[in-house]
Amino acid sequence: MFFHLLPQFSDVSIIFNLFRYQTFRAVGAVVTALLIAFVLGPIVIRWLKRLRFGQVIRAEGPKSHLDKADTPTMGGALIILSAGLSTLLWAQLTNWYTILCLLALLWMGLLGFLDDYLKVIRGKTEGLVARYKLIGQISFGVGVGLFLLLNPISPYRSAWTGVPFFSDYMLAFWDPAYVAFVAIVLTGTSNAVNLSDGLDGLASGLIAIAAATFAILAYVTGRVDTSAYLGLFYLPGAGEMAIFAVALSGAAIGFLWFNAHPAEVFMGDTGSLSTGAAIGIMAILLKAEFLLVIVGGVFVLEALSVIIQTSYFRYTARTSGQGRRIFKMSPLHHHFEKLGWPESKVVIRFWIVGILFAMLAMSTLKIR
Repeated sequence: MFFHLLPQFSDVSIIFNLFRYQTFRAVGAVVTALLIAFVLGPIVIRWLKRLRFGQVIRAEGPKSHLDKADTPTMGGALIILSAGLSTLLWAQLTNWYTILCLLALLWMGLLGFLDDYLKVIRGKTEGLVARYKLIGQISFGVGVGLFLLLNPISPYRSAWTGVPFFSDYMLAFWDPAYVAFVAIVLTGTSNAVNLSDGLDGLASGLIAIAAATFAILAYVTGRVDTSAYLGLFYLPGAGEMAIFAVALSGAAIGFLWFNAHPAEVFMGDTGSLSTGAAIGIMAILLKAEFLLVIVGGVFVLEALSVIIQTSYFRYTARTSGQGRRIFKMSPLHHHFEKLGWPESKVVIRFWIVGILFAMLAMSTLKIR
């Protein structure tokens, strides 16, 4: 909004001209998102407590988590509100990169809210039936894929994507395969973040790291000079997505203030599905889907631990009559809890690994 309203007053004061610059607006976006989260956090927590939106704890989970029962959930609405309002204030609202990111955040946020609502209010332990949740996720992914094919928002074909460590090289997809690929990336990222949301502060910290990483990538990709210097594909307008990305990072950090151990509120599926989709769509729009595997390395490991655990248990149950497990418990963070690591230590160490993955991802911009 500021981008559209204030620069026209630059003849009154040169200060208003600052609102044309992405770097200035990015700083404003992250500060605004943080402030909104800090101010609204206590209000949202009190409201959730009053409505008795308490977290449902799995009986088969770690026993140390039982005392977290009744901690307010659906706090992800605070992230959506903080990031969304900040983006609306500071971003260019006619930019398709901005619009699609906001749509992903809102669509998956509503889907996650429905899932949380069924768990907390309706008493359905599993929440929204898995196949219905997948239908909601995949349908959005297919819609995004079709939109990008029919309305390219960059100079390159939508069905092309970049490959880490390779300069000026893109992998070309068959159009129907690209639509399926987009749906898989969005659904997979959304669910991977959801699986990572099992310890106080774990997912919110990792979301902040991943979003900040994509903010840097969006900024350099959206500039002619830096993209040419680094051998990246120049995507006009992509720099505006950096404003959304830093707003998301700021919102996640603001939420972390209340979500750090011992958590006053949980993000629930409202937060994890929406932020996961936001990270996924940023990777898609930046043609960095394969780089996402590195940026979100911890999310990938968490998801793989569940897939491996479930597959191996079913395989051994079928072949030997008794299911066996590779990990003490999945997702991966629970495995380390079972090894005796304190919850806060698991979280901080996973953050460190997340930062290392982010640094590796940034190194691919130069190592080509």
